[in-house]
Amino acid sequence: MLWYVIAVAVSFYLICIASAKADWGGAHLNWLDGLTRLLCRFFHRHPGIKLNLPKTGPAIVAANHISGLDPLLLIAASSRPLRFLIATEEYHRPVLHWIFRAAGCIPVDRKGRPEQALRAAKKALDKGEIIALFPHGKIHLDSDPPRPIKAGVVRLALWTKAPLYAVRIDGVTAQGHVLIAPFIPSHVRLVFSPVMNSFDDKDELLQQLTGFIETPSKK
Repeated sequence: MLWYVIAVAVSFYLICIASAKADWGGAHLNWLDGLTRLLCRFFHRHPGIKLNLPKTGPAIVAANHISGLDPLLLIAASSRPLRFLIATEEYHRPVLHWIFRAAGCIPVDRKGRPEQALRAAKKALDKGEIIALFPHGKIHLDSDPPRPIKAGVVRLALWTKAPLYAVRIDGVTAQGHVLIAPFIPSHVRLVFSPVMNSFDDKDELLQQLTGFIETPSKK
């Protein structure tokens, strides 16, 4: 019985490794990439890689935020690793902290000095990495009162001239939930913007981004 369990576990691990599409720097993380893609594909009907990111060099990915499933959906849409900006309290969650740290997530101290996170994100972009973030700052549903998106994402784009890609996420069954959302089947819908690079007009870029991520996709 023990050997059977071991064989199943090894087989599952190898399937996850084979399903990985992005290189996160080692098998200890790459198998999680594969697991994420399998979960999103078969449990949430994810369309697969759709982000038209550059093969090398920096980029910024920004999306609306409706559940704890959202980061997994963005990972499954990308052929490259994403470094997420996440709230400090989420970054230090027990058990998950080591994953966030190993994946290069950048904690944001929303009540203290959020500028530190922006500087860390700029350094990552200067090194040619991809930053992903949810500019509403927290989960925000269409039914919630209007909440302006934070301009930090636009500042990063202007500072670094990194191309900005917007993603609209819909169809998540467990909207508004964090921990249970990945485990409740969905039929997700993701819409991907063309690259946004209006670097000469901060307000125009912010308006483009806001309009895209706040417009529900059609079923």
